[in-house]
Amino acid sequence: MKFIHLGDLHIGRSIGEFNLIDDQRYILDQIIELTDKESVDAVLIAGDVYDKSVPSEEAVGLFDYFLCKLSKMGKKTFVISGNHDSDERLNFGSSLFADNDLYISAKFGGELYKKTVEDEYGSINIYMLPFVKASQVKYFYPEEEIDNYDRAVKVIINSANIDKNARNLLIAHQFVIGQGEEPTLSGSENLSVKNVGNVEKIGTDCFEMFDYVALGHIHSPQRIGRDTIRYSGSPLKYSLSEVNNKKSVPIIEVKNKGNIEIDFIPLIPMRDMRHIKGNLKQLLAPENIENPDDYIYVTLTDEDIQDDAMAIFQQHYPNTISIDYDNSHTRELEQGDVHGASDNKSFEQLISDFYEMIYGCEIDEEEMKVMKEVAREAGVAYEAD
Repeated sequence: MKFIHLGDLHIGRSIGEFNLIDDQRYILDQIIELTDKESVDAVLIAGDVYDKSVPSEEAVGLFDYFLCKLSKMGKKTFVISGNHDSDERLNFGSSLFADNDLYISAKFGGELYKKTVEDEYGSINIYMLPFVKASQVKYFYPEEEIDNYDRAVKVIINSANIDKNARNLLIAHQFVIGQGEEPTLSGSENLSVKNVGNVEKIGTDCFEMFDYVALGHIHSPQRIGRDTIRYSGSPLKYSLSEVNNKKSVPIIEVKNKGNIEIDFIPLIPMRDMRHIKGNLKQLLAPENIENPDDYIYVTLTDEDIQDDAMAIFQQHYPNTISIDYDNSHTRELEQGDVHGASDNKSFEQLISDFYEMIYGCEIDEEEMKVMKEVAREAGVAYEAD
C-alpha cells in the first residue's frame, strides 16, 4: 500500500503583505497530480492544516477543495491537528466524513485513535495522535507522573496495547529528537527550542512499535534517528530561514512487515522564495535580475540608508517581502544592543509572550508550572510574580 506524507500546510498563511492562497492552491494541485501519477492509496496529513486557529473562509474553502478532490479519486485521507489548528473546528463532522474515507483525529480524547486498512499483505494499523500538551494528557491519566511531553506521549502509546508484530503507522505533530541529534529548525520552531528548552522534546524511543512515523511541526524535510521516522516538511517555504530548503514529499510503500520503501518527489512552487544580498546598484543591475515574480528577502550592504528602497525594489521584484541592512552601522548596533533585551520582563511574562506568539493562546496554570519546574532543573533563576 502506498502513502503520501504531508504536514504543515499552513493554509491561509501570509508573508508580509502577501497572501499565499494562490501559491498554496498551486502546490496542492501538484500534490493531487502526484497521488494519481504515483498510484498513492492514502494521504497522511500530520497537522498544522491551517495557519490560524480561526482560519479564513478562503483557507477553509481551499482545504475543502483539496479533500473533495482526493475523495473523488478514491484516496483515503488521514488528518490530525497541529498546534496552529483549532482541534474542535478541525474535528467538526469527523464521524460523517469517515463514511467517505476521510479520517480526522483533531482532539485528543484520552486514547490513541486507530484505523485499520487492508492490502494484499493483510492489515495496516494507522494510529493518529493530534498535537497534545503534557497537561492535556495528565487530565486523562491523573495517576501517571507526567511532567514533560516525552512522558506524555509515552503514556499514550504504552496505553494503546499496540501489537509489535503488526504493521503499524503513526501520524503525530510534536518536536521529536533522535539519539544525540536534533532536527534542522526554521522560523517559530527554532524559537520554540530556544525558549522552552527540554519540556517539548520527545525521544525517538517512543516510536519503537511503529514501522513508519509521519511527523509534522518542523518545516524542513528530514529523518529523525532512523529513515522511517520523518518530518515531511512544509510544502512551501514560509520564512527566511527556509530559503535554502528543497521541498519534497515522501511517498511510502508499505509491503510485508519490516519492508518499507520511501521515495521523495520534489515539489516545484509557483514562485520560489529567495534571499539576495548586495548593494542596491549591484542587485538591480539588469543582468542580475532573474525570476522577478519570486518572493524576495533583501539585505542591502550600502553604508547609507536608501530612500524608498522598498518601492524601488518592488518595481523590479513586485513580491519583495522585506529589506534589511548589513553594514558597519548595523553590526555595531547588534554588538551593543543584543544583551539585556529582555531584562525588564519577568520569567512568567517571557514565557507568556512566547506561548502567545507560537500557539496563539494564553498559557494555562498547569503549563506554566511545568515551565517553572524545567527552569529550576536547568538552573534558570526567575522571580515569581
